[in-house]
Amino acid sequence: MTHFFKLTALILALALPTACTTPRGAALTSEILKGQEQPDAGFAVVPVTRANIADLQKWPATGWAGHYHWISANRGPESPLIRTGDKIDLVIWDNQENSLLASQSDKSVDMKGLAVSNTGTIFVPYLDEVQVRGQTPAQARQKIQDALAPIVPQAQVQLSLSAGKQNSVDLVSGVESPGTYPLPDRNYTILSLIAQGGGINKNMRNPLVRLQRGGRTYALPASDLFATPSKNIPLRGNDKIIVVQDDRYFTALGATGKEELVYFDKENITSLESLSMIGGLSDYRANLKGVLVLREYPARTIRTSGNGPRSERMVFTFDLTSADGLFAARKFQIQPQDTVIATESPLSATRSILGLIGTVFGVVNAAPPL
Repeated sequence: MTHFFKLTALILALALPTACTTPRGAALTSEILKGQEQPDAGFAVVPVTRANIADLQKWPATGWAGHYHWISANRGPESPLIRTGDKIDLVIWDNQENSLLASQSDKSVDMKGLAVSNTGTIFVPYLDEVQVRGQTPAQARQKIQDALAPIVPQAQVQLSLSAGKQNSVDLVSGVESPGTYPLPDRNYTILSLIAQGGGINKNMRNPLVRLQRGGRTYALPASDLFATPSKNIPLRGNDKIIVVQDDRYFTALGATGKEELVYFDKENITSLESLSMIGGLSDYRANLKGVLVLREYPARTIRTSGNGPRSERMVFTFDLTSADGLFAARKFQIQPQDTVIATESPLSATRSILGLIGTVFGVVNAAPPL
């Protein structure tokens, strides 16, 4: 027994001074926040509570613009307009015996694939170049028929339009059937186009819809497009629609289920939801009073008045052992490129030492008596 106590005392003497240096998977809160009160600390710490969460929600967004730009819906006429590059098919009917256009047996003449030129015209026999750009198919048909009346009094004209590049839109990616689609009219909407393309790919993470028009790019979450009818805007010729996955992310570190980049799977994520996304906290390692969110703010957003970040580098702390801390964590919004850290519990090292002592006890008890 004397040997047992001597051995136990020796283990305690060697192990306890090194408890803080026992191998760990995450830092302690005290290690990360060390020196926070120093003038040259280079960061500031804010405990997130019910008392300040409303003010924190007003702070500037980081990691991205914080909002989306989209176009207002402006309904147009139902009929399309003829554009350069469109193709026009004409059928001219004439039942005169000595028709200038049609043979006596056919009574009609077909003119297919008449391309609208850069000047906006098509060539029609006996009429030369006829200006049709900017007109509806019905207006162009009537114009051609009226122009033929002096030379072919009984002529009747049929006109059909095949959309060219300026009367088509490109559905580039993120759908089942990307491609170039003609605009049937000036009220053909973005949701109609996506539906025609087979819908957004089901495996996409929080899809984002981008519209390229007139040298500018607009974007909004697909969920907003589905939920808000006013966002379902009519398309215009040469528009390009691109559906992509949300590329915003935060970093998870420490005593969590994952240590990796975690992409946003919905538009807004709270700090409590972020912990769920990374597999929660380690049962035996994590410090529930030491969950941290690290965030960097642009220098222009720094405020000394208390209504904004007082340092470019901010550390937000959460105490998940209290109702106040849990409710605050439910409202605190994670920003793109934040770092979520679950610090190590101080008890983790103690458990390791006690486990080692327990092992020694087992060895001693198993040893044969002297």
